[in-house]
Amino acid sequence: MTEKRTESILSQSKERFINRETSWLAFNNRVLDEACNSNNPIAERLNFLAISASNLDEFYMVRVAGLKDYVGQGIVEQSIDGQTPAEELDVIHKLITVMTDRQHTCWLDLRASLNEQEMLVIKRDDLSAKDNEWLEQYFLDNIFPVLTPIAVDPAHPFPFLPNLSLALIFQFKAAASKDQISIVPLPARLPRFIGIPGKGLRFIMLEEVIDLYLGQLLPGFEKSDSALLRILRDSELEIEEEEDENFVRNFERAVKQRRRGRVIQIKFAAPASKALVRFVCDQIQVAIDDVTEVEGMLGLSNLKELYEHAPTSLKYPSFSPRFPERVTDFGGDCFAAIASKDIVIHHPFETFDVVVQFLRQAAADPDVVSIKQTLYRTSKDSPIAKALISAAEAGKSVTALVELKARFDEEANIQWARDLERAGAQVVYGFVTLKTHAKVTLVTRREGGKLVSYVHFGTGNYHPNTAKIYTDLSFFTCDAALCRDAAYLFNFVTGYAPPRAFKKLIIAPRDMRKRLLHLINDEITHVQAGRPGIIWAKMNALVDPDIIDALYKASQAGVLIELVIRGICCLRPGVPGLSENIRVKSIVGRFLEHARVYCFGNGHELPSPEAKVFISSADWMPRNFDWRVEVVVPIENPTVHEQIMGQIMMANLKDEKQSWVLQPDGHYKRLTATTNSLSAHDYFINNPSLSGRGKALEKAKSTQMLTIKPVKKGA
Repeated sequence: MTEKRTESILSQSKERFINRETSWLAFNNRVLDEACNSNNPIAERLNFLAISASNLDEFYMVRVAGLKDYVGQGIVEQSIDGQTPAEELDVIHKLITVMTDRQHTCWLDLRASLNEQEMLVIKRDDLSAKDNEWLEQYFLDNIFPVLTPIAVDPAHPFPFLPNLSLALIFQFKAAASKDQISIVPLPARLPRFIGIPGKGLRFIMLEEVIDLYLGQLLPGFEKSDSALLRILRDSELEIEEEEDENFVRNFERAVKQRRRGRVIQIKFAAPASKALVRFVCDQIQVAIDDVTEVEGMLGLSNLKELYEHAPTSLKYPSFSPRFPERVTDFGGDCFAAIASKDIVIHHPFETFDVVVQFLRQAAADPDVVSIKQTLYRTSKDSPIAKALISAAEAGKSVTALVELKARFDEEANIQWARDLERAGAQVVYGFVTLKTHAKVTLVTRREGGKLVSYVHFGTGNYHPNTAKIYTDLSFFTCDAALCRDAAYLFNFVTGYAPPRAFKKLIIAPRDMRKRLLHLINDEITHVQAGRPGIIWAKMNALVDPDIIDALYKASQAGVLIELVIRGICCLRPGVPGLSENIRVKSIVGRFLEHARVYCFGNGHELPSPEAKVFISSADWMPRNFDWRVEVVVPIENPTVHEQIMGQIMMANLKDEKQSWVLQPDGHYKRLTATTNSLSAHDYFINNPSLSGRGKALEKAKSTQMLTIKPVKKGA
């Protein structure tokens, strides 16, 4: 950066912030880089490409749709970096154009590499006579019965096309009538890639098969033109907050309305007939500016199907998640293990089955009196929800706080809520204006004539599937103060009864921002008193301007700050006089970094037993501070404290194989790795965690701890 540029940033201009949307796009580019990284197994590269495409779809459906709404309403309010919605859309469009070109170039490269591995995606011209015979019968048996060709004319209006759906549009010359246009929606339940029997793995795409046997579907018509298109719709829910309206019914109506959200983008496979493009735009009432022609495959997110079919030899080496030895030491009794000492489970390296077993034992234990749990996201066949149902049917007092506003999981959550209610559980939905994002389970049981509580705090969701690919922390304790605070939290959300004070927990929106600002300021005070001032923090996103400015102030005072931020980061690190003591890195690899950890030196170098360590469900974003119910949990048990700070945070800070460092200009630079460089994910796969070691830890006190040099001023 030039000196003039630095002075501009130091003058408290909005340039001290990085734009949120461009920062997210930079994250998705890092995901896409993993798809292009030849060091990754070929099938995993395919998976990364599918993820980057799915991410971009959601970005369009939520963020781009929102900005378009602002522009349509004439809103010119600036983002934290000083851009209007129209300006942001212009920048976004240019960046996405480059990204989509990269995605399709990557797919062509991957397709060629898959061919070398005898996993082929073939065209219709590659089919043999035997292939054609088999495929035609497959079409008649498995595709033809579910296809619905729809003519578009004055008697047949243009059909509704669901969000993310694909459709083929045809123009025909009929022998005895004028030209006709028909649309064939591709049913979402059909596979996009159809496996063809024979030597090796061969696939052909659904749209090619339909086009190949179009004469079976529409006999007597001569095709003159055709195109493949894909629809993206606005996916934000619009909830009318009417006091006399049943909240769940209102929410169900909003979910149904979302299915018919306005179209925000149409993609056509190039080359597409201009006449057909204009026809579709006129029928759906979409501006031509919202149409994109794509060179290559539409719906790259469907490549997930190919990943599922790929042989294990083309994927990451498998590993078995560890079951904590401490729980095994107590014969699998979770309550006994937790009563002996606090324990943290590090997913996915340690199995999520511990959380499931904790709930199942609570459901079956005759001494358990009550179970209270928040449910934000969970699976369709959730063992967690089933355990709660079992507990309710057994006559226990079960309270399930089901968050209906978990984006794209609303319908599943409504269904679980009804199943729980039928079983006799008390189901509540929290606040209308706040999203309950905290992950907490409180179990109370009779022990020796008194009631004893056990609590689980999570940084992730109660979702057994994502727990296999997200790095998260599950913290179990029977600390009386934390359990009582958890009870206060449930009373606050279920009964709107705010406690006078929490003894240990920090809660949003109550006081989370205020407490974090205080902790940051404490590090400044330590530096001013001649003691070390250090902050380590790990999260998914850093957006809140008050927190960012507090971190800038701390950096200027000499506090050394290490941030591990997977996705969006609006803080600009390494700017002389503003943030030269701040380093920001992002880890993108085999697992999705998801845990939130905050460490404050408290006047000591890190890692230190004297440090203040917290885990949380919350990122540092305005929505987490102001519009969500979040929990920040202090970690006081020495073993858990050491594991989170000295093992988990240290490995994240030492990682070089999957790390990118944010530069002052907002770009990310990948760290140069060698054969001896550390991969945090590999380290966690191969090294058991501290708090789960059980008796083995007593026999071998030393574990493979790591050391790290903090950033130096001016580095």
